[in-house]
Amino acid sequence: MRSIMAGPAPLPPGARDERLDMFRGLALVMIFINHVPGTVFEYFTNRNFGFSDAAEAFVFMSGVAAGLAYSGSILKKAPLWLSVARPWARARQLYFVHLTLTFIFLGTFAGAAHYFGLYELLETNNLKALARDPLPTLIGIPLLTHQFGYLNILPLYLTLLLFTPFLIMAALKKPYWVLAGSVLVWAIAGQFRLNFPNYPNSGGWFFNPLSWQLIFVIGLIAGIGMKTSRRFFPVNPQAFLLALGFLILTIFWMKVRPVGAMGNGFLTFLWKSGFPFYIHSFDKTFLSLPRLLHALCLFYVLASIPAMQTIAASRWVSPLRVMGRQGLAVFSTGTALSLFFQAVKAGTPASTLTDALILIVGLGIQVGLAYALTGTVKMRAGEARAKAVPVGPVAP
Repeated sequence: MRSIMAGPAPLPPGARDERLDMFRGLALVMIFINHVPGTVFEYFTNRNFGFSDAAEAFVFMSGVAAGLAYSGSILKKAPLWLSVARPWARARQLYFVHLTLTFIFLGTFAGAAHYFGLYELLETNNLKALARDPLPTLIGIPLLTHQFGYLNILPLYLTLLLFTPFLIMAALKKPYWVLAGSVLVWAIAGQFRLNFPNYPNSGGWFFNPLSWQLIFVIGLIAGIGMKTSRRFFPVNPQAFLLALGFLILTIFWMKVRPVGAMGNGFLTFLWKSGFPFYIHSFDKTFLSLPRLLHALCLFYVLASIPAMQTIAASRWVSPLRVMGRQGLAVFSTGTALSLFFQAVKAGTPASTLTDALILIVGLGIQVGLAYALTGTVKMRAGEARAKAVPVGPVAP
């Protein structure tokens, strides 16, 4: 407990926090597994042991990364446009990556239906609207008002990045006021069911930006704190024990039937007592309170354990670190592969061997890509350093 009270050791200025890379890589692994539903490995991902899943981790760590990456120019009092340009350029990149993945998905499922007779795939992942009403759907795709299944998180992320420079400017001055405002927006969105609209379908975005901004903002403030060597969410032994206790409770809730019945009975009591749905449900679109609390407790506990720094730096988790450093490329490749493997599973008998091959091949490609990209970056950095070394006079 003394080590928990002390918290993780502060990193040297400019040092990379390898915990972020490791956990981001782990989240990418779980996202890939969960995006090929029906495999035996799906039962071992974190969503089977708590209320939240890898999506909350992805958005939170995206906020942390944004706080680390984009607060520097604002701290240095760079011109406003320069502070805005980088996150907006990233948002633009994510937009085109999303469109590319969308058309890879359409081509994959259309090919599976045309060449292998897997027409049932055209009834999944929100594809029905394209066949029923193609012109409005094709309009909705670039407008981000029509999103296909398993392709929802990048629109959320790029939308949040558009507001990131302004959130950072405010958080550098009044971080807790920004947090309070974020909580208020989350509550208003849930109370009045506010969401970004879909078109041509009814309803709103699967990941509602007005709700999910809260977990992003918490990560953003944490990232700013890491950048400025401040702890906006300090380690506290009582808070650590409460968070750990809640995580243990959720495991029993999900795995022990009498405990689960009691927990669900409590949520039913809240519902009958008139509490709004985002307080007592497990709604993912509006990031309901049970999901949010579980995710925040998990992040707090993992961030408070000093041993995580040692684990993150070890060679045993090097593949996860490398995947985390090449997050966008790995996520995009993993998403395209997962959609392809969805078609494969639809056309082959269910078997553990098929599931194992999907896991080995899919993760093998992603890890290989991450190492290749990391090697390329290092090579370019070495070439840049070599060019920067002044050439001395040539001896006669």
